[in-house]
Amino acid sequence: MTPKIIKTTVDYEAALARIEILFDAKPDTAKGNELELLLLLVEKYEEEKFPIELPDPLTAIRFRMEQQNLKPKDLVPYIGSKSKVSEVLNGQRELSLTMIRNLVQGLGIPAEVLLQKPGSQVVFSELMEVGQEFPLADMYKRGWFDGYVSSMQELKSQIQDVLARFAAPLGSNSLILALNRQRVRNGGTANEPAMIAWRIRVMTVALRENLPVYRPGTVSAEFMSEVAKLSYFDNGPLLAKEFLNKNGIHLIIERHLPKTFLDGAAVRLPDDSRMVALTLRHDRLDSFWFTLLHELAHLSLHLDEQDVEMIFDDLDKESSEAWELEADEAAREALIPENLWQDSSLLDEYTEEKVKAFAKKQRVHPSIPAGRIRHDLQNTRLLSDLIGHNSVRAMFDPNPR
Repeated sequence: MTPKIIKTTVDYEAALARIEILFDAKPDTAKGNELELLLLLVEKYEEEKFPIELPDPLTAIRFRMEQQNLKPKDLVPYIGSKSKVSEVLNGQRELSLTMIRNLVQGLGIPAEVLLQKPGSQVVFSELMEVGQEFPLADMYKRGWFDGYVSSMQELKSQIQDVLARFAAPLGSNSLILALNRQRVRNGGTANEPAMIAWRIRVMTVALRENLPVYRPGTVSAEFMSEVAKLSYFDNGPLLAKEFLNKNGIHLIIERHLPKTFLDGAAVRLPDDSRMVALTLRHDRLDSFWFTLLHELAHLSLHLDEQDVEMIFDDLDKESSEAWELEADEAAREALIPENLWQDSSLLDEYTEEKVKAFAKKQRVHPSIPAGRIRHDLQNTRLLSDLIGHNSVRAMFDPNPR
């Protein structure tokens, strides 16, 4: 027979029959070369068709203990204490990276066997390096490491394990922050490690949610106008979250970390769903609605239609980039159509009564025209009673840490 890639059981059986005939062939002869090639082809087929599964970590540890006649107390140098050894052997505690390293070096158990459990996978060495620069104290205070460690001292002593578990849900995407498919509007002043930590956090929270499948093209001008009209209601921000969720869009609220200057982000998640994340850095209704619509515009114009995966925004920074100007314009149009804004003459006469009357007629919250006036006239002291100071965060997180 002429050797060929084995794809079927018939091919496999034919190759085995031929190998039996050639079994005694001498090396470096035509038949010997044929035998060698067939053996390689059969081996490849068997590896793919009949893979040998690795033993689970606990079975591997118990097997090595039996081999070397070890007692549970003999594992203390590798696992850390008698109680931890007991918990590991009873399946009540997952192996940490520190334990895994000790067991690999001390008992010779293959690392690929011990690294099978979720949350224990190795992440890039670059993450370990950058992670040392994360604002760990702020992250700990916010509860981002709940379930990992119970004190800052424990966090520092197990930093590699904690970082690995923190980044595990995103796998190899943990450090992607400066790809061509990502855009950042912050003037280059943001602390990059803190931005990485914040991004991992909001993406992880979003991936825990079970939402309907997102359909590209969902966010249209009409869709954005519907979202804007929800501002008319007292619990508008919560209604907006529900509306977006039902359309397959995650809305995550997470305060910015120090020196990130973030207002919001639009992200295509690893499962191809979409996320808008807001920091509520300026806890005002006018800021909430404009930032939300701005990020939705990015979803529609740039994540759905262009090869962009993430956009981060510091909206205090003016931008001349086309993609930011497009999002600004789309957000303004959704909140108050330009023709209606021009006809209102509110920039010439902006009493609270007229702003409220205009907002009621357009079925939007008064903070929206009030915020537009403050922005267009570059005066943040105007109409302060209408913009909803300190009223959004409490809706989403009534008991902040």
